[in-house]
Amino acid sequence: MTATTLPPVMQRLIDQFGATRIEADTLAAFLGRPGTTVLLLAGDPVQFPEGLDVAVVLPELRSALAADFAIGVVAPDSQDAVARRYGSQRWPSLVFLRDGQYVTTLAGMHDWTDYLKLVEAALAMPVSRAPTIGIPVVSANASSTSCH
Repeated sequence: MTATTLPPVMQRLIDQFGATRIEADTLAAFLGRPGTTVLLLAGDPVQFPEGLDVAVVLPELRSALAADFAIGVVAPDSQDAVARRYGSQRWPSLVFLRDGQYVTTLAGMHDWTDYLKLVEAALAMPVSRAPTIGIPVVSANASSTSCH
């Protein structure tokens, strides 16, 4: 099976800025890296052209903040699965992780000054639970009478 071709601006992240191409089967290895990592979920470039803008701005944000984070460019065929894993419902999105654990997601494209503040805040946040859709748990021993 051949890998889906990335748009040139996303391939540039890999070739010039040391980003890693992420496929469904390589995500676990990327998450095993220590430190902060950022996954780029750009979406379909025709439907969400701002995803290409985020790809251009991401290394500039890292440089401007003197931040040390690895960038993962999620391949088109794997974006839906990765987005579901982290509860991301908007394109484009940057998913911030620390030591493989979820921190936060920044969705959309932002003005430069706002983006700097948002990324700086994301880098300072503690790890948290990804906002995935939960499944209610009901005890098998629950009686039909309830106080609620």
